[in-house]
Amino acid sequence: MPSDARRRGGDGHLSHDLDPTDRSPQDACGVFGVWAPGEDVAKLTYYGIYALQHRGQESAGIAVGNGRQILVYKDMGLVSQVFDEATLESLKGHVAIGHARYSTTGASTWHNAQPTFRPTSTGSIALAHNGNLTNTGDLADLVADLPLSAGELDIPRRGVEESTNDTSLVTALLAHDRDGATLEERALEVLPQVRGAFSFVWMDETALYAARDPQGVRPLVIGRLERGWVIASETAALDIVGASFIREVEPGELVVVDADGLRTQRFAEAKPKHCLFEFVYLARPDTLMNDRRVHSVRVEIGRRLAREFPADADLVMPVPESGTPAAIGYAEESGIPYGTGLVKNSYVGRTFIQPSQTIRQLGIRLKLNPLRDVIDGKRLVVVDDSIVRGNTQRALVRMLREAGAREVHVRISSPPVKWPCFYGIDFATRAELIATGLAVDEICRSIDADSLAYISLEELTEATTVPAAKLCRACFDGEYPIPLPEERHLDKYRLEVRDESAHNGSLRTDVDGLISSLTGGGATDALDRP
Repeated sequence: MPSDARRRGGDGHLSHDLDPTDRSPQDACGVFGVWAPGEDVAKLTYYGIYALQHRGQESAGIAVGNGRQILVYKDMGLVSQVFDEATLESLKGHVAIGHARYSTTGASTWHNAQPTFRPTSTGSIALAHNGNLTNTGDLADLVADLPLSAGELDIPRRGVEESTNDTSLVTALLAHDRDGATLEERALEVLPQVRGAFSFVWMDETALYAARDPQGVRPLVIGRLERGWVIASETAALDIVGASFIREVEPGELVVVDADGLRTQRFAEAKPKHCLFEFVYLARPDTLMNDRRVHSVRVEIGRRLAREFPADADLVMPVPESGTPAAIGYAEESGIPYGTGLVKNSYVGRTFIQPSQTIRQLGIRLKLNPLRDVIDGKRLVVVDDSIVRGNTQRALVRMLREAGAREVHVRISSPPVKWPCFYGIDFATRAELIATGLAVDEICRSIDADSLAYISLEELTEATTVPAAKLCRACFDGEYPIPLPEERHLDKYRLEVRDESAHNGSLRTDVDGLISSLTGGGATDALDRP
């Protein structure tokens, strides 16, 4: 079927933080789907992924189906940079999906932007993915062994540059026409073979589909419009488009929306392991997750942090914005006044312009500026969501002391992050995580704080009200609920390496003959931990 995959401009790279050597944990992707005849589905999808922009800022895309064809438009950049009024007006139809990307498998290039698109012998499909798969190598082998169906376009053999992410593999498997099976039937065959974290939304020319992995690691929810249905990563996206929250997509559930309404089937037994870090940092505070408003959970985390690690201080202040709810809770529980001591420039770190060395030397001051009148002479409790390498906190403490703070007591609303995530969050490598090599008192000295404390894993878990057995806490305790593959398959750019080996006959190696890790997308030594 016809397709229109267009681009504006070349590949870009977003500077998520002022100093690329001290990234915060990078968010998972955001997905959105809508089936609504008679509505402007392209604009609804635009607003939906705009509401999910916090989950990915590298690229954005929308696919729209009108019953005859699927049009795809995607590009590098923020949602507001990729789409304009004229573009959205050209995307007409009754079903659409959208995606805001942060890459966890595959390089940050236009070809890896989503939704992915695949023609078939009977039509075409587009797919968007939040999460990260752990059996990418096995799926690549399955795709390589697929026979070419009659009438199917042989994209790879025609020399067209293809995407190198795990999403494209699932798209290819779903698109394969086997004995006249429907897309729904193919999904019930393919999904049980997929391992890892996935919240998929996909579409053909007429229908909307969604599926969530059996562990339900990443969120996915269903909403109702007056004349249709919405499926999105978070309830905040439902609110934006005026959809009523119905329920979460269950782990192991396949959802289909078409002219016959909404129907569901189960492709795997539910074994819930919801990501604990979603409650700490990833999700929007106004999102409803596991029947709890995320903001309320974070305030409760702050209260528990105050009870567990009190401080004798004059003012509680957050590191904006992610530390704000926990700081409110800490202040409420401790009785110490809450105040704003730092002003954030919300526009820094969301630009294609790379910081020069001169600007890097300005460091955190471009992002945060202290209110000297508030800070001078005060003993401060500074609440933040996490510490990765410690460089940012070190600069922050120094800046607060220069602004006149008498004491700086740092409180963190998550336990020490010691393990990488292989399910859709791009942390630093384990070797780079400061909590891997240093005890809390050593980290305290390293950042020059008067005291430092992290909430315990038990208190954090209880604040969510979700049983520990139903949470993925791997970044804190190293217990991975979904089996991991051989360590050489855990690299973020593993499909680029695979593609190169196919052409050169060998994997890229370093001077010691070991397979090179092209990225800091996960510490493979997690498999060999004590």
